[in-house]
Amino acid sequence: MDLLNTLVDKGLRRELPTRDEALAVLATSDDDVLDVVAAAGKVRRHWFGRRVKLNYLVNLKSGLCPEDCSYCSQRLGSKADILKYTWLKPDQASQAAAAGLAGGAKRVCLVASGRGPTDRDVDRVSDTIKAIKDQNENVEVCACLGLLSDGQAERLREAGADAYNHNLNTSEGTYGDITTTHTYADRVDTVQKAHAAGLSACSGLIAGMGESDEDLVDVVYSLRELDPDSVPVNFLIPFEGTPLAKEWNLTPQRCLRILAMVRFVCPDVEVRLAGGREVHLRTMQPLALNLANSIFLGDYLTSEGQAGKADLDMIADAGFEVEGAGEVTLPEHRVTAGAGCGAHAEAGCGSHADAGCGSHEGGGVCGSVKVQAEQEQPAEARTDLVAVRRRGAGTDLAPNA
Repeated sequence: MDLLNTLVDKGLRRELPTRDEALAVLATSDDDVLDVVAAAGKVRRHWFGRRVKLNYLVNLKSGLCPEDCSYCSQRLGSKADILKYTWLKPDQASQAAAAGLAGGAKRVCLVASGRGPTDRDVDRVSDTIKAIKDQNENVEVCACLGLLSDGQAERLREAGADAYNHNLNTSEGTYGDITTTHTYADRVDTVQKAHAAGLSACSGLIAGMGESDEDLVDVVYSLRELDPDSVPVNFLIPFEGTPLAKEWNLTPQRCLRILAMVRFVCPDVEVRLAGGREVHLRTMQPLALNLANSIFLGDYLTSEGQAGKADLDMIADAGFEVEGAGEVTLPEHRVTAGAGCGAHAEAGCGSHADAGCGSHEGGGVCGSVKVQAEQEQPAEARTDLVAVRRRGAGTDLAPNA
């Protein structure tokens, strides 16, 4: 049985691939990328059918962040010419959210720049959650406010939040090269706080920051162990004015391989195609829907996405359908387990010995899928595809939804 058949079988059983198998997916050649997409697509369709969940971002507070995350246009010392504004009022945020919901989104993601919320900030966001939920029945609300202190996740849950996002972004081994003002452990702690409070945990990564294949596998395996319900896969948007502005390391084929690897390692979670898809996948975005079952609709925090109608047309033309507000995103076994599968042995979750985890002897790669002999050439810089957001939240202009 070849590599891809092995990975499909494991994905249908929720069994963790070996690290060597995950690395082999990233090392497959461009000639084999459609085979990789087709294989991972079988796993995606098994657990999520042809549904695509739409999510909508509202940037509650933009810019002037005291943290030094190298990838972020809102970071300390950023010279990126982005929108900067303080907290939106609850009615302003609710109005911004309404545009995305009208476009078909079922989840609103409320994001604020900064290290983490004060208790007063939690009060502000709680009022915003209530305002949005009062106006929109069945809407899901996810908060993304940075590092959480004790008790704050519980307060957000009581206010009506359904989920909390805090990405690991990159591997523990390289985290200090990307950010120095907080640690990888701080991020893990916040995801665990959200889990413990009964919030649906959302945590993902950013690819394209100069990391190795091993780094990518490391962070995805760490995410599997943390067991979030949702894993956003971002592709670095190299903003001028940030330390990573010259990092153009991704090709569309590379992005597809990364998404496929995430799907094989996290077969039954919501894999979200997130920031940077327009910049790096470009016309290959429809293929990525065979791997991810969730996307952001419209614009991002500080950059523009493609037109909301173009997103909807892409989904329909690719043979997929928008997930309705009354539909449950996650497979039944994850819903009945609460906020993810936790440490249940029968789910093959985390790093259990019976899940074929790591690089155990005998867990090597089988089959004849070709792997690339040389390092992938850096992609051409496409700065023309990086547009700073000038509409929507924090402006007087209509949002893109």
